[in-house]
Amino acid sequence: MAAPHTWKDKILWFLILNLGLILTAAGISIFKSPNNFAIGGTSGLAILLADLFPRLDVSGSMAIINLALVVLGFAFLGRGFAGATVYASAALSAYVALIERLFPLAAPLTDDTLLELIWAVILPAVGSALVFNIGASTGGTDIVAMILSKHSSLEIGKALLVSDFLITAAAFPLFGAKTGLYCMLGLLLKTFLVDIVIDGINSRKYVTVISSESEQVKTFILEQLHRGATASHAEGAFSHRPEQVITTALTRRQAVLLRNFIRRVDPHAFITMVNSSEIIGKGFREI
Repeated sequence: MAAPHTWKDKILWFLILNLGLILTAAGISIFKSPNNFAIGGTSGLAILLADLFPRLDVSGSMAIINLALVVLGFAFLGRGFAGATVYASAALSAYVALIERLFPLAAPLTDDTLLELIWAVILPAVGSALVFNIGASTGGTDIVAMILSKHSSLEIGKALLVSDFLITAAAFPLFGAKTGLYCMLGLLLKTFLVDIVIDGINSRKYVTVISSESEQVKTFILEQLHRGATASHAEGAFSHRPEQVITTALTRRQAVLLRNFIRRVDPHAFITMVNSSEIIGKGFREI
């Protein structure tokens, strides 16, 4: 999503941000914490601290960790430190505390550990993907990434991966081999799932059409789908007949509408549709 400019865009941006944070908090409170799934990040560290210091719950541990990271952010990044990141850090801790109060769980929700692990990974992954996709972050270790980016030449991705691995590895001595292995599996799933969800959200179709009814096709794209198109002249390699090649970028739904329209007006048309993880430009995401 492009940076919000209008009030409508800002409200939508804020709603998506909070939806992502709520999904992340639900995954932590309902599935991660009761199963001791310390799968990296601030939530994983909070689960470890809550076990070491029984007076602390996970939301309390997260609040302390996030407060410390926000203070570090202001110290190393100055007053220009991103307001959305500060808000996300505080809001995520608050949502975890709220869900813990509304749905207190003294034991896992089910007796199926693998099922619990899947939801412990999916909910935060979808939540994080929604937040990342609007150009924000969930705070936490992202603050560490900002500091490293500004003050060192260390590769951030590798540094965060190492920190996540160390947090997850600590689950072995604290919670046993079974939980530790589940945590490692969760870390591997988490590594891939966020990117997969973001690609799915931004997935578009790059469509190429060769049709004898090219004028009707262009009119449909421009006037019915309200999308742009590019028409170029070509020659059939076998027939040597002049052809007009139309290319356009569409959403999945629009691609289906275009295919159905072409099927009606020109059943012999040639169409290719290629998946694109992201389209940048007018009508899609801004540069």
